[in-house]
Amino acid sequence: MSEQPTKVQPSEPQRSRAVFSQEDFALLQTAVAHYLQSIKDKPEAVKYSNLYHRLGRIR
Repeated sequence: MSEQPTKVQPSEPQRSRAVFSQEDFALLQTAVAHYLQSIKDKPEAVKYSNLYHRLGRIR
């Protein structure tokens, strides 16, 4: 029989890595601002406007 090595579990969960960098938020905010100009008269523009402002608070 071969012995399988047992994995040692850390006592605390490891911190997840960030998906986006700080620079990404600035790029996303610029992209949303550009898109907002093309949909400014549509009802969903309010949602994108809110997203734009939330992205601004992250930076």
